[in-house]
Amino acid sequence: MDVDRLLPTPEAADLIALTREIADNELSPRVDAHEAAETYPEGLFATLGRAGLLGLAYPEEYGGGGQPYEVYLQVLEELAARWAAVAVATSVHTLACHPLYAFGTQEQKERWLPSMLEGRLVGGYSLSEPQAGSDAAALACKAERQEDGSGYRITGNKAWITHGGKAGFYALFARTAPGSHGVSCFLAPGETEGLSFGAPERKMGLQAVPTTSAHWDGALIEEDRLIGKEGQGLQIAFSALDNGRLGIAACATGLAQAALSAAVDYANERTTFGRRIIDHQGLGFLLADMAAAVDAARATYLDAARRRDLGRPFSRQASAAKLIATDTAMKVTTDAVQVLGGYGYTRDFPVERYMREAKIMQIFEGTNQIQRLVISRGLAKPEK
Repeated sequence: MDVDRLLPTPEAADLIALTREIADNELSPRVDAHEAAETYPEGLFATLGRAGLLGLAYPEEYGGGGQPYEVYLQVLEELAARWAAVAVATSVHTLACHPLYAFGTQEQKERWLPSMLEGRLVGGYSLSEPQAGSDAAALACKAERQEDGSGYRITGNKAWITHGGKAGFYALFARTAPGSHGVSCFLAPGETEGLSFGAPERKMGLQAVPTTSAHWDGALIEEDRLIGKEGQGLQIAFSALDNGRLGIAACATGLAQAALSAAVDYANERTTFGRRIIDHQGLGFLLADMAAAVDAARATYLDAARRRDLGRPFSRQASAAKLIATDTAMKVTTDAVQVLGGYGYTRDFPVERYMREAKIMQIFEGTNQIQRLVISRGLAKPEK
């Protein structure tokens, strides 16, 4: 069932209608086959790019859609309700564009941003390492400036890269000096001599879009691909992650909505003891709790997005949205399996896939334990 959305403009309503049309025609018919076979949907992200769905949150002057975050996130939710892996990859692409847009020079933005926002280049975000996930300050991958001015030699390993090996560019974070202020950000080309990728991770869900490790073997990145200043990398990474957490909150809400819709449809069709199972109070109340939780998750991420759109602080609200929406997705997808009973445990119905896909959303873009840490720190008052 489609969500009755409260959108700020007629243009936004038209955008949601376009998104639903594309999602129903391009995503829904393909998701089951690609997820089952663990095959990449070649050409799909180019289709989304041509439709303008890969640069919605960025200004039109650079090829973006000029939409507020509250609208972009609702588009993302619509995509996730049809195909979570594609929505997550779209969120990661938007995240990967943020360093260049927010910290790049005017020349850098004019040179690279249009091809990124128009979807001619799809992005990956390369922050995590095998020993450095939530603890980003522990990065060990090195970027050594060359004395001849040719650029930086990148040496080390990165991990958990969505779109790894498929992306046209990566927002890469590497160490240029010791200490927490020694990490820098680079706009790395997807094809670079000395860059190689591991085999895709064997994941529980989101199998159609690869997640890989990367190995940098002294690869040379031109000096003008440094984004911001040397040592500004963690500031850039953390500013981007607030946006990424909102993206995952929207994806999780879309996934939960899909599970709720499947459960409601089944409960309206299945009968026991001469009545539809939705008319049995125990089952009806379970569905009511699921619906209330999805509505609450949506309201939470929209509140954070509206704060962002108004230029107000939103870091704590972004963490709260990510925490609430992803926990909701895990609970609602699990309950959807329960509503369908034995059928819910089979691959003949999508709810078992929804349940598998929900779990990772509690982990990436900062585990939900990290979100609680961010929230508690936001509540703590400075000592006098």
